[in-house]
Amino acid sequence: MNEVSKGPLLRFFQRWLVLTVGILVANHLVPGIRYTSIGALLVASLVLGFCNAFVRPILVLLTFPIMLITFGLFYFVINAGLLWTVGSLVRGFDVSGFWPAFWGGLVISLVGWVVNRLLGRPSDVQVGTTRPDGKGPVIDV
Repeated sequence: MNEVSKGPLLRFFQRWLVLTVGILVANHLVPGIRYTSIGALLVASLVLGFCNAFVRPILVLLTFPIMLITFGLFYFVINAGLLWTVGSLVRGFDVSGFWPAFWGGLVISLVGWVVNRLLGRPSDVQVGTTRPDGKGPVIDV
């Protein structure tokens, strides 16, 4: 079953689960990131997912000159800021500072990349795959 044939709800839950696993791993590897309950973990991953989907693109656009100067490394600062913000918004999920947020964001990104590769989800833009109805190419981001 490829990404196109899955329903949007299934893709949403799959992404949420991957993000939850990433936060769970970061909790165990990075001192300064912790959650008090499974509910807090699930809410934190949901809020972080929405921030990644809606806030991160705006921040990337606004900081585009800094991204160019730092060759994209400022992206890690944006990830850290979003994770740190989620830690302050979600009761029961704590991120104790910038550096735990920085390393936690890096761990979450790496776990997400590995899990997505294991699940067969593409991590890059694919151009030229055909649509299920056979009517031309699909640009899959």
